[in-house]
Amino acid sequence: MNEHSLHENTDNAPVLSVKGVTKRIKNRNIVDRLSFEMHRGEIVGLLGPNGAGKTTTIRMIVGLIGMTEGDVLVKGKSIRNDFAGAIAHVGGIIENPEFYPYMTGHDNLKQYQRMTEGITEERIRDVVKLVGLENAMKKKVKAYSLGMRQRLGIAQALLHEPSILILDEPTNGLDPAGIREMRDYLKRIANEEGISVLVSSHLLAEMELMCSRVVVIQEGKLVTVQSLGASGEDGTPAERVNVAFRVDDAERAKARLERMEEISILKVSEEKNEVIISVRDAYIPRVVGALGAEGIALYRIEEIKESLEDEFLKWTGGNRIA
Repeated sequence: MNEHSLHENTDNAPVLSVKGVTKRIKNRNIVDRLSFEMHRGEIVGLLGPNGAGKTTTIRMIVGLIGMTEGDVLVKGKSIRNDFAGAIAHVGGIIENPEFYPYMTGHDNLKQYQRMTEGITEERIRDVVKLVGLENAMKKKVKAYSLGMRQRLGIAQALLHEPSILILDEPTNGLDPAGIREMRDYLKRIANEEGISVLVSSHLLAEMELMCSRVVVIQEGKLVTVQSLGASGEDGTPAERVNVAFRVDDAERAKARLERMEEISILKVSEEKNEVIISVRDAYIPRVVGALGAEGIALYRIEEIKESLEDEFLKWTGGNRIA
């Protein structure tokens, strides 16, 4: 998955390990030997076309339905063999959060506090602040917007200080402002609390803005795990990028770039005086230096980026998300 998987000390051990999980119903595998890992403080998107097995996967992870094969480990504890120990580290909203509409937001959280050991008033204040509901705690929940109810649900899911937050389609039904709000608060939760967030969604543009990685599944099988803007050790993107160089002489630029290692020339357009190459991010300054030393004028450098939607259609063979 990533370099952390190689280490087994407590800091780098996975928060969530899905290990060969299968759900079989009437001789059909709804989820088929699915495996992936998550680490502390990362937001991972679970993506797939409708019927791919996203919700089934999430329901197995939180123990709402049983697995036919495989196991899920949360902080090293097995959902199958030590359910109470594993689920203690999980907070989640599967489908819509349910509250008492005629009680205030604060009273709803107090109700949850009474049912769960070890939740202090200070913790309630902290999570309310984290999800931006300080000014709404005295209002009755029936007066909340859908976005506020979703955030109250997240606050409740965070009260017992879980290591991982699992959300199934958290932005469903929200308007664009509510979606942006949700995205910002989930990033805060990951950054400030170090909580891992697993979020299923069919909104590809949202996943691109929110997630550090995506796990793509189709027909219950893992298609790919992809980093979105993953960084190398020096903080620069480690993966190759496609970059267009607009120059005064595309042929001379091509001839010079062909002599450089670590570069693949993808396209040369004499009409546009443009050369498109595939290169590691850290190598781009050397390309600029080489073109300049050759006396080739450089007018523009532009990354050619496929959207997550384009990538998704490639990964799933043109199968649309919804």
